[in-house]
Amino acid sequence: MSQFHIAVIVGSLRKDSFNRQLATALARLAPADFHLTQLRLDDLPLYNQDDDGQQAAPVLRLKSEIQAAQGLMFVTPEYNRSIPGVLKNAIDHASRPYGQNAWAGKPAGVLGVSVGAIGTALAQQHLRNILAYLDAPTLGAPEAFIQAKEGLFDADGQVGQASRAFLQGWMDRYVAWVKKHA
Repeated sequence: MSQFHIAVIVGSLRKDSFNRQLATALARLAPADFHLTQLRLDDLPLYNQDDDGQQAAPVLRLKSEIQAAQGLMFVTPEYNRSIPGVLKNAIDHASRPYGQNAWAGKPAGVLGVSVGAIGTALAQQHLRNILAYLDAPTLGAPEAFIQAKEGLFDADGQVGQASRAFLQGWMDRYVAWVKKHA
């Protein structure tokens, strides 16, 4: 059985973020041949084009992890109706210098959780626009605009009963998407 390594990019640095919890819980819904690894973003310097010729070690590590993956999973909050700065910074680093875009051709899935009723719908749309430009084929449906409310996660940190069927369905579609494009 071949293994699929999935680079999970959580758009939040907060230790107890809902999106980090969701990414961790989603890993438990993945099939045995899928290994999901959350990538580190907190040590990346701010993107500066002057550094393209000599990228920092954390940037090179990030790009290497992305290149080694067969798929991408973005789990992001919504900040001010868009993606968080830390996520945009990581995207910019891994797409540069020009012609060395680590995201290109990697099948992607996008979802997120927020306390708001529309979840992270606008952040996801902005992210989808960016990923289209970066040539990362992105799963279109089902969309997953998750609202953080009581019962989303159970006491063990797994997806709660009320959301399990939907998120398992999302994971099943994502797995098929990765297998189709990897």
